[in-house]
Amino acid sequence: MCMLVACGSQTDIGAATNDPNKLSDASTVPTDATSGARATSVVGFAPGKCAGFGGGDMPRVVLGAPKGGGANRGSLDVLSLGAGGSVVVGFAPFEIIDEPGPDFTVFENAFRYGGRVFAEPGRVDVSADGTNWTAFPCDTTATGNPGCAGKTPTLCTEDNGLSDLDPTVSGGDSFDLASIGLTSARYVRITDVSRADCDTSVDTAGFDLDAVSLVHSARIP
Repeated sequence: MCMLVACGSQTDIGAATNDPNKLSDASTVPTDATSGARATSVVGFAPGKCAGFGGGDMPRVVLGAPKGGGANRGSLDVLSLGAGGSVVVGFAPFEIIDEPGPDFTVFENAFRYGGRVFAEPGRVDVSADGTNWTAFPCDTTATGNPGCAGKTPTLCTEDNGLSDLDPTVSGGDSFDLASIGLTSARYVRITDVSRADCDTSVDTAGFDLDAVSLVHSARIP
């Protein structure tokens, strides 16, 4: 988690698969799915070193709409994945579908300060079955981390009227299934690739997930 964001205390996240390539039924936490617009469950969490911030509010903290802080302030309503950690979210009874333009948006707590963006990138993978994954290319060696999530501030907040379902105003980082040759996906996995450095007194390292919102979705057949 970047500067200007307060730290929390280390939290036991609870049951979660240690293999981010497979889903764990034991760690599935379903919610009342009333729309197909946002993540409805956390189906896997493999924390990395110095993860934990937001764990006491799991799964709520990463479900539903983002609670962004705007361009210049990182939100505290996030889950810190830790160095190399990952989380998998699902959208049942809905799935992401490919339509023209971006299909879903991942929100982190990146923010602008002093003329630059403080960001912690994450690689985004998607899957139809929770076993076979396709990655969106994510380049952490190039300026701006092209293709990664976690590099654009979340502009939509709870009170500014900007929709998290409209990538032209929402902020966050949007992804198009067509760019990786897919027509649908039921799960999104985010893996920290920030190369975060930490010690055991820190629980805010790595990518900080706020929410995943679906621009294009349909009920699972």
